[in-house]
Amino acid sequence: MVKKEITSAAKLKKELEEAKAELVSRNKKLKLSVKTEAKKKVDKKKEETKKKVEAKKKVEEAKKKEEEAKKKEEEAKITQEEIWEEQLTEEEIIGFQIDKTDMDKLVNRITEMIAGYETKGILQNILWRKLKLSSRDGSRLALKLEKLGNITREKILENGRWTYLLLIKKIPISTKSIENAPCLVCPVEGKCSTDGETSPKTCVYIEDWVLTELKTKKRHETN
Repeated sequence: MVKKEITSAAKLKKELEEAKAELVSRNKKLKLSVKTEAKKKVDKKKEETKKKVEAKKKVEEAKKKEEEAKKKEEEAKITQEEIWEEQLTEEEIIGFQIDKTDMDKLVNRITEMIAGYETKGILQNILWRKLKLSSRDGSRLALKLEKLGNITREKILENGRWTYLLLIKKIPISTKSIENAPCLVCPVEGKCSTDGETSPKTCVYIEDWVLTELKTKKRHETN
């Protein structure tokens, strides 16, 4: 009877030890699992933070590139005229001279040529080629004409390059158009009237003068 009770107690003790060992093992596994999950969450958070940092860096780099591209684009828009306009005073621009050139005559000629294009205007590089002027002299002349109030300059993009369209604003007063008028030296001026025998309507001298002026104007425009 005593032996049987001892055996039963030993068995119970063994079962308790096994149960304890199982509990310890489960506890270890649970701790490991919790630790693993916690580590996974930390790693995931680190990965998310890393991605956010990288994404932010990419956004900043893209923004920087965009700003640099914008800066280059703005720099490309700056024309030589704008640089000179910054460097020169208004007096220097208006007082611009070309050696051995009658500037008043040249200014009047250029203004008249631009006026010939009316509201369409003309690209300054085309006009300078017609007048056989360098781009430097032509550009400074455009600034001079604008300061004088004869023309306006409209900045436009032409074939990937910024240039100016020159538009007439005011034609300078000139006596050149009447310098050769036959009326100034007409021997029968005193007898001339709109209803008389000698009349501007039938005057062959006026007719010849007008035709000559038209031919001269066309020749200048062609050149």
